[in-house]
Amino acid sequence: MAKYEWFAEIEAMIGRQYGRIYAWDKVNEAMVRQWCEIMGVENPLYTDADYAATTEYGQLVAPPAMLQSWCLAGFGDKILAPGSTTENPYGVLEILEKNGYPAVVAVNSNLTFDRYITMGEKLYYTTVLDSISEEKTTALGTGFFVTLKMTYFSEKTNGEADEKVGDMMFRVIKFKPAHKPEQTAPAKEAPARKRPKPGISDDNRFFWEGFGEQELRIQHCISCDKLQHPPAPVCMHCHSFELDYQVASGKGELYSFVIMHYPHVAPFDSPNPIGLIELEEGVRIPAGLIEVEEGVAPKIGQKVQVEYHTFDGELTLPQFRLVPTKES
Repeated sequence: MAKYEWFAEIEAMIGRQYGRIYAWDKVNEAMVRQWCEIMGVENPLYTDADYAATTEYGQLVAPPAMLQSWCLAGFGDKILAPGSTTENPYGVLEILEKNGYPAVVAVNSNLTFDRYITMGEKLYYTTVLDSISEEKTTALGTGFFVTLKMTYFSEKTNGEADEKVGDMMFRVIKFKPAHKPEQTAPAKEAPARKRPKPGISDDNRFFWEGFGEQELRIQHCISCDKLQHPPAPVCMHCHSFELDYQVASGKGELYSFVIMHYPHVAPFDSPNPIGLIELEEGVRIPAGLIEVEEGVAPKIGQKVQVEYHTFDGELTLPQFRLVPTKES
């Protein structure tokens, strides 16, 4: 370990188990359905009660990858569910920050699952500071790799011992950012950044080439007559290889959006609004939104219309313009 006097406090924390952090809600169908919808998970074991009843589980279960999400804090600063510990399992990070390591980057996270979680279970987890590395120098800077282990339990109310249902290993690096060397020569003017070109393959060539023809081409399965996006070598619905495309109307509505403010990435505008568009034809496509008034958030469900814009004289892309609502 690094030879710092203050480091003794951290060494004393290694192996310490912190108290419980509870889930706000019991495992429930509504949250499972919403999670599956957002993540694009279509396994009927999670959302179709009739189907789930015919399986070996006999009932609906929650997707294993949801394990961490059940016990997340509420919206805001450190809003934990009632009954949760008041201890701070991340105190080691505060100590490192106080001693000159202000930056943090998540390195990796591994989830393991002991079994499926069923509806109505109440979960909680405990945290152990598993380890902290010797001081390391990386491209980011000099700092320490901190490894925390969260163990998830299902709380029992019938006198039985609480049951372990999974683990999560979470590792971050807490570091001093590396200093850039001073410039000794005049900086050369950086060349103008161009928009990155898409990765084009035989499976999606029709999609990208369509923009040059002012067409929004959506992959179509000849066998089952369904549309899919993004393009793939096989139909996601029936697994047929018989695929062509249909030209979409370019009309739809805003299903979701994000407005990127930071970091500023050339050559994109800042703020940079990106929408997830649900086309009239029923598929969703991400694309840039244009002429979004700064400080005024778009409205979910607002109608949109595609336009085609050419960048750097060579790259034509679809962007969607919000159709003004009656209120506006």
